[in-house]
Amino acid sequence: MRRWFVDLLVAFQFLTRLPISVSSCQPDSLSRSTKFFPLVGLVVGLAASILQGVLAPHLNRTLVAVLILTFLVLITGGLHEDGLADAADAFGGGSSREKVLTILRDSRIGSFGALALILSILARFLLLSLLPLNRFTAFVVSAHVLCRWTALPLSYFLPPAQENDGQGARIARKISPSSLITGTVLTLGIVISLMRKEFWIPCLVAIFITAASGLYYFRRIGGITGDCFGATNQLTEIAIYFCGVWNT
Repeated sequence: MRRWFVDLLVAFQFLTRLPISVSSCQPDSLSRSTKFFPLVGLVVGLAASILQGVLAPHLNRTLVAVLILTFLVLITGGLHEDGLADAADAFGGGSSREKVLTILRDSRIGSFGALALILSILARFLLLSLLPLNRFTAFVVSAHVLCRWTALPLSYFLPPAQENDGQGARIARKISPSSLITGTVLTLGIVISLMRKEFWIPCLVAIFITAASGLYYFRRIGGITGDCFGATNQLTEIAIYFCGVWNT
């Protein structure tokens, strides 16, 4: 039980800017913690929903969306946005595997990365401001749970594109079947409780984006990096928000 608690703390320490310090980390602590990534999404999504409930009676929806989006970026330290920008630069500007990997190691943001960030922020702002209020919590929490779940199948099935280099190498092909199953069961339990009989819609979207992006990464660079995880995370979050807006 203590080991699971440490794994949970590691997940929060890695994915958020919460002041959490874990002194008993092991070399495999991050890979073990992936099963709790969906729980981090649950907490982040619920916090965003609570913020919406507090602000909505006093501010118009566009301003509320800006404040929620600001909160989401601050609580995660822009971790996933950074991954999206780096991946967009690399895959957009790299013509070969070696060139893509070289750009991924470059911390500077180029034109493709800047455009990806602008489009990501704009899409999430518009979708958060348009989500139906009676389903806001269901879609926002489900989006944040599922977008963090994507790291489990990606890291289970794909090898690291760069051995012993970056965050991707710390978890790619290093999570156990039990971690994949545990994280998936947690994810399904949360999404089903929120979405009820419509749970299959965001789940199917998350599976499709995970499979499609994973296949793309494998074909382009033979595996996955930490930036790839961030890119798939962002795409999944946006897509599930879009599901919430589609029928409004």
